[in-house]
Amino acid sequence: MRIAIVVARFNDFVTERLLAGARAGLADAGLPDGDIEVLWVPGAFEIPLAAEAVAASGRVSAVVCLGCLIKGATPHFEYISSACAHGIMAAASKTRVPISFGVLTTNSAEEALERAVEGPGNKGREAAEAALEMARLLAAVAGGGR
Repeated sequence: MRIAIVVARFNDFVTERLLAGARAGLADAGLPDGDIEVLWVPGAFEIPLAAEAVAASGRVSAVVCLGCLIKGATPHFEYISSACAHGIMAAASKTRVPISFGVLTTNSAEEALERAVEGPGNKGREAAEAALEMARLLAAVAGGGR
């Protein structure tokens, strides 16, 4: 099984921690580091396109999407978070490849960092575990449940 992780560079002080959590979760699940492909994109808005492209390539069993949006004083946050969430769901539906949502939408940097801690509370880890579980489920369904 091969997993892609699409990571936004924007707010990298958080997304790098989410990536570390995702890698740790996949390693704990027995996935070798060589079976993890990391793709960096500028920001959360670009995540869905990259996720769809790597999912459609046929190279991966699942995609983990990681990003961090922190609410500011303008409605920009709502537009980007909505576009990102809908785009990821559309990409998964179109490609039929599991694509998990590990994009934080928080009110502050402090809230974001609380969700990017080491260990089981890391939302990147949770997103990686969800992607892996769905990839295994779909493989079982395709194989007749064997």
